[in-house]
Amino acid sequence: MILPIVAFGDPVLRKETKELTKDYPKFDELLENMFETMYGAKGIGLAAPQIGLPIRLFIVDATPFDDDEDLSEEERKYLGSFKRVFINAKIIEESGDEWAFNEGCLSIPDVREDVFRQETITIEYLDEKFKKHTETVSGIAARIIQHEYDHIEGILFTDKLSPLKKRLIKSRLANISKGKVRVDYRMRFPQAKKKR
Repeated sequence: MILPIVAFGDPVLRKETKELTKDYPKFDELLENMFETMYGAKGIGLAAPQIGLPIRLFIVDATPFDDDEDLSEEERKYLGSFKRVFINAKIIEESGDEWAFNEGCLSIPDVREDVFRQETITIEYLDEKFKKHTETVSGIAARIIQHEYDHIEGILFTDKLSPLKKRLIKSRLANISKGKVRVDYRMRFPQAKKKR
């Protein structure tokens, strides 16, 4: 089932997330819905807060990069099979030079900006079978993970922009939170404050 994606301005995107346990209700169904939602919105990553759940869960599928001509053949091949579920993830190290890449977010449609992130990460996480992994990832795959990991930490990519860039996109962000944006996927916008 395709779920609505929570828009910028919704408090759930800033909430502290809770760890998952194996007995989380209807977990397999939740994962299936998240993948269906992400694919329906043509995304490459989706975090649980983006569907309104403040839990430490995100998914990544970098396979759309497998035909990106700007990448090396080795990186295209790697990304072409990079599909993961991250439960209770913890980035334990970030290393390498910071590099810029143009990022966007399903919760912040029509806003894309260059974001600087470190090249390589080492991350501990549980997979969909709750099996523990420690993995070191670099390049685009690391960036996708860092972006989704930020979501479970209550951070958005717009938080990483310069004060000037933030001022330049302020009205666009306000419009998104008011639902004044066109998207071709389901979204849930913050409720308008009731007058007393």
